[in-house]
Amino acid sequence: MATRDPLPFDPILRAAAIWDERIGPSRTMAAVTSVMRVQQILLSAVDGALRPHGLTFARYEALVLLTFSRTGRLPMRVMGERLQLHPTSVTNIVDRLQADGLVRRIPHPTDRRATLVEITDTGSDLLEKATKSVTAIDFGLTGLSPEQETELTELLGKVRRAAGDFD
Repeated sequence: MATRDPLPFDPILRAAAIWDERIGPSRTMAAVTSVMRVQQILLSAVDGALRPHGLTFARYEALVLLTFSRTGRLPMRVMGERLQLHPTSVTNIVDRLQADGLVRRIPHPTDRRATLVEITDTGSDLLEKATKSVTAIDFGLTGLSPEQETELTELLGKVRRAAGDFD
């Protein structure tokens, strides 16, 4: 996904060597810096694949979440919990999706305080096309074997668990 010529050296390893000399052990700094750089690479790749569909990754994730539900609809509160987003962010995402006709808000049948978000047929159709685009590029994650992808998910899961993402 590089848009420029690659460097003749790994700048993170170079920084780690200098860190070791001047500050102390660089293991954690190098790991975190590597994760941050990979996050930039993945986000760029996924955004590039979703852009032609008029979606961002956040909007794409919301549509996927709705299709993962049994009924194609979820309360906004549940969407926020599952997407791990602040309620204001969920509202903004749903507003944009609704403006594009990809979801609709409907009253909750048993809780008048809650609103359900339901994916539309247009949203389902767009999601199918967008999913083909992101899976065609493996979500931008290249250079790893399937086993390494599983190991990476497990390792990052340990960090997420320690940060309180889930029990």
